Amino acid sequence: MSPPSLIDAHPNLATSAPLALSYELFPPRSPAAAESLWTTIGELEATDPDYVSVTYGASGSNHDTAIELINRLLLETTLRPLAHLTCVGNTPEELADIIGDLLDHGVRGILALRGDLPKDSGKPVDGSLRYAQDLIELIRRVEQRRSALLCAGKIAVGVAAYPTRHPESPSVAHDVEVLLAKQRSGADFAITQVFFHPEQYTDLLSRARRAGVTIPIIPGVMPLTSVRRLKRLGELAGVEPAAALIDKLAAADTEAEQRRIGVSATVDLANAALDAGAPGIHLYTFNEHTCALDVLDKLALPRPARPTSRLNAIARRQELVS
Repeated sequence: MSPPSLIDAHPNLATSAPLALSYELFPPRSPAAAESLWTTIGELEATDPDYVSVTYGASGSNHDTAIELINRLLLETTLRPLAHLTCVGNTPEELADIIGDLLDHGVRGILALRGDLPKDSGKPVDGSLRYAQDLIELIRRVEQRRSALLCAGKIAVGVAAYPTRHPESPSVAHDVEVLLAKQRSGADFAITQVFFHPEQYTDLLSRARRAGVTIPIIPGVMPLTSVRRLKRLGELAGVEPAAALIDKLAAADTEAEQRRIGVSATVDLANAALDAGAPGIHLYTFNEHTCALDVLDKLALPRPARPTSRLNAIARRQELVS
């Protein structure tokens, strides 16, 4: 008997478009981290995601390692990278060069972000872009200039959406107006920041649709398995994780039990988003595949037909040769 599909689990999705699956990765910070990351990439590739997003440090602080990771993904795997790009601290000329560099490497998807403001609260660089909306418009201008390279194709531009009020925003209504402005500037889809309660996603979806936002809003879901990570991201997002979940995780006798509890809570959160009409799931992996794949298994997403990833196949051939 074959396992149930996501459509079986969510009958209301039977006549809708296919669901998207994606992951977030970040460039490794050491040789050991790189080795671990490429093991994770091989495991994630075997699930046949629609794309993997690759983060980008504030003001391009890890530009070289991000480009190296993206280039290897394109050359050595079947994965399609969605390159994060922040605009704070960079001029339009600098950003246009970066966008061109990404396109030259074969990138066809960019997640356009403002980025964190300088911690020293210093004055922005003269002429630098200030908002994600400005970056979207710049991407579209570069795209237009490079139409021959793109063969009349189109760069997929994603943006961030906030299920809870952005720390610098006056209100959630303002956040939705910003999302609508990004759409008007040329955004194709949005990925949410982390959230911990189902109503945070459903409320965002309701507010956005009432305001005229029509682009897909994909829930960004993190495996809720680490107390430390939950608390830290809760501080960054300005919302408290469920106290009952924190207590359960803290009381777990073993790491395996803690993972089981966290994965179950994550699956419940993802299922609630899918039931609300989410077009797919974006999993924040933190460069670890175990919990992400546990969540995926419990969501009953169908596996691809191919038995292994290109990366794992290459590794096996190298082992045979050596």
